[in-house]
Amino acid sequence: MADQQRSVSVSNLVKRFGSFVAVDHITFEARAGEVFGFLGPNGSGKSTTIRILCGLLRPTSGEAYVAGLSVAAQPELIRRRIGYMSQKFSLYNDLTVVENVRFFAGMYNVAGDELRRRLAWVLEMAGLAGREHSLTATLSGGWKQRLALGCAILHRPPIVFLDEPTSGVDPLARRRFWELIQQLRSDGVTVFVTTHYMDEAEYCNRLALIHRGRLIALGTPAQLKQSALSGDLLLVEAIPLGTALEVIRRLPTVRDAAVFGNALHVVVSDVESGGERLLGELTARGLAGVRIQRIQPGLEDAFVALTGQKRENKEVIDPKSL
Repeated sequence: MADQQRSVSVSNLVKRFGSFVAVDHITFEARAGEVFGFLGPNGSGKSTTIRILCGLLRPTSGEAYVAGLSVAAQPELIRRRIGYMSQKFSLYNDLTVVENVRFFAGMYNVAGDELRRRLAWVLEMAGLAGREHSLTATLSGGWKQRLALGCAILHRPPIVFLDEPTSGVDPLARRRFWELIQQLRSDGVTVFVTTHYMDEAEYCNRLALIHRGRLIALGTPAQLKQSALSGDLLLVEAIPLGTALEVIRRLPTVRDAAVFGNALHVVVSDVESGGERLLGELTARGLAGVRIQRIQPGLEDAFVALTGQKRENKEVIDPKSL
């Protein structure tokens, strides 16, 4: 039985489609009133997991509870107590803004004075006051996403599931959307959000990193960044970059190296000796514009490092143990 204090509790969850394992024995929990991020590349199993938790897919095996309810035995009750915003835009483009809100209000049994209050709130939150009679199809991506969020939480659910909510919208719209997510959290709502944007993941209280259906790490953004790398991280600039990468990867002091933009991120066992060796080798090869600087790892560095560690699925990485 799930702990009622937890918003989401997952134990050894598996989802198979024929011989393909989309979700592979994952275990985690999301606490009440936190922004819990599910981070991973496209095709990693994020959307499949979130659809299971919303009662839209039955798990192959394992257990999952949402608001104390079993996703396998009580999916209908779960759907009444959560908000869900799918990866694909889910509103009706041929309806106006207000018609979409009223349609979803009817689905959630929101009526009367409460509907009038919630309608006004959605229009204000989405920045659509004065445009309530515009066709939804004419709205920009950012407006559509905020409207979809408003429709998903008309009934004031304690838990909200957002599946890639900012996919395809511009950076300013993404920032505004995350301000709304933080507002929900401050109101005590648990927000479970999937994303493949590393910068967005920084806004989460805790993160679960998923790769090829497996949970590979769990912790706060700071824990993951500080603990994932087994060495010091260097930013290396050199021309040509491809030649620099070939030289660096052959050095015994280098534990990992990858291209990040127009530079390299290089993990060395020791910053002093490793940095000197890098500088000497690159200079000796006649590369131009060589610059080496120690930097702090970001979430992308942590994710690359963790996905490169070939661990069994049962060994979920606790940042404190790294």
